[in-house]
Amino acid sequence: MTAPRDFAELDLSAVKRDLAARARELGFDALGVADIDLEEDERHLLRWLEAGYHGEMRYMERHGLMRSRPAALAPGSVCVICVRMNYRPPEARDAFEVLGRHELAYLSRYALGRDYHKVMRRALARLAAELSERIGPFGHRVCVDSAPVLEKALARSAGLGWIGKHTNLLARDAGSWFFLGEILTDLPLPADSRPVSHCGTCEACITACPTRAIIAPYRLDARRCISYLTIENPGPIAPEFRAAIGNRIYGCDDCQLACPWNKFARDASHPDFKVRHRLDAPRLTELFAWTARDFEERMRGSAIRRIGYERWSRNIAVALGNAPSAPAVSAALAQRREDASPLVREHVAWALSRHSNGAR
Repeated sequence: MTAPRDFAELDLSAVKRDLAARARELGFDALGVADIDLEEDERHLLRWLEAGYHGEMRYMERHGLMRSRPAALAPGSVCVICVRMNYRPPEARDAFEVLGRHELAYLSRYALGRDYHKVMRRALARLAAELSERIGPFGHRVCVDSAPVLEKALARSAGLGWIGKHTNLLARDAGSWFFLGEILTDLPLPADSRPVSHCGTCEACITACPTRAIIAPYRLDARRCISYLTIENPGPIAPEFRAAIGNRIYGCDDCQLACPWNKFARDASHPDFKVRHRLDAPRLTELFAWTARDFEERMRGSAIRRIGYERWSRNIAVALGNAPSAPAVSAALAQRREDASPLVREHVAWALSRHSNGAR
């Protein structure tokens, strides 16, 4: 943050209108402004942490209340500029089709293109830089999953949508297939109003969850969530969840796929979110044959790269254990029976036992 300055000479409403227009030119699909009062959300966060629903995500605890207090993260902040960017690639194979073919791998649709952190951060930094050139220096900090902030709560307060029963942000005109980003700032822009919830009595997301991770409306036990199990969880995947994971090797979209509001979802317009390396419907046996070098080379520039080759292999081994029995599946697993990683070996052994005892 820079030193505070007096913004009395600015037409802040006009600044906000111009900012929203420029944001669309830079590829964002919506912009809103939130105040920094997250007291109610802070209480919800503390209850969630106390229940242990965050599992091994220790960083959720480490940052304490900074996550719900933007001014503690970026001193001087009085509001937060929030943006949405659609990510669903229009050319991707139908999600239901891929989920129904267990010889294929399903990857969460947000990860099929380039790493959104870099794409959005560059665009947000440019938005802030251009605004600074126009109005003079102002304090700000750009965040795209790069700092402890309650991004969904802020986006809700910025009028970009409401938080659904699956705990994702939903918008009437865009469903939920979008990324979020923020600029914490001392620029006192007029805040938007919160939209009302339109979930009503619908619980489609709750019943759709393969591992019953949505234990109640608006309450997610991350320890049961396939996205957590395949991405955040560093150790073995609990045997009780392995069959339910099916062919999902990176993340899970089931709650979004079930949500009626996603009939209004819009495809990504940003070219960086196009499908790379045919990851919209790859064969599990082909992915399991990748070496660590193959993984590093092909996942360069992808959000998937951060889980590393070991977790990637662990996840595919589980999916192969759930695949229809076939010589190619058994051969692929057998080839890595003596893998250098004890974690991978454990999951390969489980997968092989599934085929040898006729479970598949």
